[in-house]
Amino acid sequence: MTNQMATTRFIVKGYARKRANYYKATSNTILIEDSGKKILVDPGCNEGLLLSGLKKEGLKPKDTDMIFLTHYHPDHVLNVRLFPKVDVLDGDKIYRGDREYSYKDRIPGTAVEVIATPGHAYEHATLLVKTKHGVVAIAGDLWWWEDGKQKTDAKTLLTLKDPLANDNVTLLSSRKKILQKADFIIPGHGKMFSTGKSNK
Repeated sequence: MTNQMATTRFIVKGYARKRANYYKATSNTILIEDSGKKILVDPGCNEGLLLSGLKKEGLKPKDTDMIFLTHYHPDHVLNVRLFPKVDVLDGDKIYRGDREYSYKDRIPGTAVEVIATPGHAYEHATLLVKTKHGVVAIAGDLWWWEDGKQKTDAKTLLTLKDPLANDNVTLLSSRKKILQKADFIIPGHGKMFSTGKSNK
């Protein structure tokens, strides 16, 4: 591993728009660079936006070392098909073709911490990335907002209703855990926000 601090960058700024009888949505897609590895988090489901975002960074899908999925909802994962030869990780497994390997605590070969954060989905996990600005949590749908409805005051961050959650008690516990650990949080849909812990 190198001593250089990790970085995080938005490749796709996601959206969630409620229509009369459906949602139109794709997730935030984040590129982590840590220890010489490029990790793409939640490739989403809007193929054009993803490929355009990668191109702006001078990247092609084959330049990615790993894909990390915070959870398995389709608006976060459908574009994984664009990376047929790239390792795909969830909270404790690595999928390499038809082979499955276990890991724990950190993405192998990096300093990126993996935290189980169930509630929105049973398998949900959050990444903690130590950057020069502080600890950034890539939190998937631990928090998410429809376009234009984001509020990040302390009360809302704990009481925000998630109509898609499978366990609201566990969701609250997971939110509290990440708020204690992170300086900044990137939600599944919405803008990055500060937890108020960092002056950077």
